Amino acid sequence: MADERHERHGRGRREPHPADHQELMSLLGAWALAACAPDEAERVESHLNDCGGCAEEALRLRDAATLLEPQGNLDLDPRLRGRVLDGCLARRPASLPVPSWAAPLDSEAARLDALLNDITEDEWRTPVELRWFDDEAGWLDRTTTVSGVLDHLLAVDGLLARAMGLPDLLREAGDDPVDRTLARWADPRPAVGTWRPWREQTQALVRAAAGAGGRTGERTVERAVLGDLDRLPGAGRELPLSDAYLDRAFACWVHADDIARAVEYPYGPPLGPQLRRLVDLAARRLPGSIARRRRAGLAVSRPRLTTAGTPGRTLHLEVEGPGGGDFYIPLDSPVAAVSRTAARGAVAHVAVDDVVFCQLAAGRITPDEAASAGEGDELVIHDVLSAAAALSRL
Repeated sequence: MADERHERHGRGRREPHPADHQELMSLLGAWALAACAPDEAERVESHLNDCGGCAEEALRLRDAATLLEPQGNLDLDPRLRGRVLDGCLARRPASLPVPSWAAPLDSEAARLDALLNDITEDEWRTPVELRWFDDEAGWLDRTTTVSGVLDHLLAVDGLLARAMGLPDLLREAGDDPVDRTLARWADPRPAVGTWRPWREQTQALVRAAAGAGGRTGERTVERAVLGDLDRLPGAGRELPLSDAYLDRAFACWVHADDIARAVEYPYGPPLGPQLRRLVDLAARRLPGSIARRRRAGLAVSRPRLTTAGTPGRTLHLEVEGPGGGDFYIPLDSPVAAVSRTAARGAVAHVAVDDVVFCQLAAGRITPDEAASAGEGDELVIHDVLSAAAALSRL
């Protein structure tokens, strides 16, 4: 017992001056909350080695401090939601299963909803910078708030809701996505006032997709109903309904990431199979963007005249990562099919990470910032990466 007391109280060590002892005792609360300056924390910890009474008090204060900490981030593995749904569906199949082409919107809306549930009321007013590329004006940006980002999603998603026969909260604002967004931003409301309407609208969209059913590309919708005629791949009056849903899933992920960065919230990309669908959508939009930039005189590579619909030059786009794949992009005609011969004879090859490619297509990074490896015609590579950036919109 004597030896234990000797070790515990540090008998034989130099006792601190009473004034120092009182000062260090007064710092124990701050030390327990990790609120001391580094030099003060060092002095307190040195004192705890010599003073058994203060050491016991420090332990009690630190235990109490753990009860005062805010609830930690309880983010779950994003794969858990899929496993739980798979388990439920194995027991009782869904009467209206969500088609694979609507699953990304369902998943990304659920992830954004979980993010919003975890932020504080003040964070709804946190500034969020939206950035995009315009062929004529160059790089543009607009600063809004977390609430404003949801307003933007609600406004543009409303066009798809209208096409699906659902209520459109901004029907009077017209068909232009930017005009609809500005109209929503001009309408004053509480900062959190958009959360429920946005979530109810996305849930209604997913239910409508389940009611429509079908395989990817099987059902179509009028392109003009969605406002921005260049937002989605292909040409003609009709476009695949599945592409319209993938476009809104892409926007939901990108803007959720904007919000997460603004409020310093950890946020990862979609799961591999769903990310693969979003990468594929962006890759299929590239030929149209390349052609529009060439018609506007913005391309730096030399054009080559070809008969409409016949194979021309091709670029091999290799997207790396779990959402990646190999894409062969026609350079001279956006509607040309790429033959095996044209694919083998690609004039350039560029490799880029899957998330980086999506960030480029969303206007969040520049072509120079996209860490890519390329070989072949450098001017063609520049044009394709610039066309990817030109896919971005407000």
